Amino acid sequence: MGWFWADSAPTSAPAVPPADSKHKHLAGAGAPPAGCPMHKGTVDAFTSAAPSPNPATSSCPVPHGNPTANAALSSCPVPHNAQGASPEQRQEPSILSKLNPLNYMFQSISQDRAPDQTQALPTSRDESSIPRGSGDGNWEYPSPQQMYNALLRKGYTDTDVTAVESMVAVHNFLNEGAWDEIVEWERRFGRGLSRGWEVSKRGEENAPLELRRVEAQEGGQSQPTLLRFQGRPKEMTPKAAMLQMLARIYPSKFGTDPPFDRHDWYVSRDVNGQKKEVRYVIDFYSAPPEPTGEPVFYLDVRPAVTPTAAVERLMRWGGDVWWRASGSEARESNNRNQQN
Repeated sequence: MGWFWADSAPTSAPAVPPADSKHKHLAGAGAPPAGCPMHKGTVDAFTSAAPSPNPATSSCPVPHGNPTANAALSSCPVPHNAQGASPEQRQEPSILSKLNPLNYMFQSISQDRAPDQTQALPTSRDESSIPRGSGDGNWEYPSPQQMYNALLRKGYTDTDVTAVESMVAVHNFLNEGAWDEIVEWERRFGRGLSRGWEVSKRGEENAPLELRRVEAQEGGQSQPTLLRFQGRPKEMTPKAAMLQMLARIYPSKFGTDPPFDRHDWYVSRDVNGQKKEVRYVIDFYSAPPEPTGEPVFYLDVRPAVTPTAAVERLMRWGGDVWWRASGSEARESNNRNQQN
């Protein structure tokens, strides 16, 4: 799987994002060490320019001065007019052409020990719980050595080599939390809107129970897969931008620091035997640490806005609001008490 780092961490203790059931609270991954590039530019670590290719061959391998040796050759394989070629013809391949289209990263990151590296790093890669869309097993996380080499490749030469293993652990922990949220959403809406409403109409508190009941009737749950993903830390989502605007108007209610990272994950959904691609948007927020010093993160995971996704989000939010506002929750509680 890929690497994701965040923009610079705020110097002051950030406020907790507005609490709602769609924010995933994550803590306990271990405190990020000082100077951890996890809160630096995410995709920048993979968009550094690769080393320039070797200079053009300076001499032709064909012995033009030897008529006998050259008689059997009709032309020289070296383009002697390359020096006179236009800049467009000599242009190097773009960075995007060197990236893996599944995760927008370089096709290969070295596992070799970096020059002047003071401590050896593990080269083993952990397997995630996230199945590949191709059906070829699960996505893999980077090894600590790969992460360190990627950071150096971008120019983060001050990276503390002793902190890299902790950085990888935090990275893997957050990605697993994001996938758990996506799986829960797919379990609810992956088989249609009517089924999603059946699960959502009794509010978020009762949704897990309703979901288990429906899945028992259907004979099990469907398993989504991850087709590809992309880090976009410099592009704020509309929801995050709106929250930042509201924070300026009502800082006591909406005051929170911007998300330190954003991901777009493309998930394969099975709808009545037909594969459908669904894009999920993930905002990563930092929150004040636990009293024990453990870092806290909040993940806001939801499908990107499309007509279908908008209805899904309205069902989930509206079903919960209606269930509580209409008094259904109180009536059901009273009925349970009477039965007991």
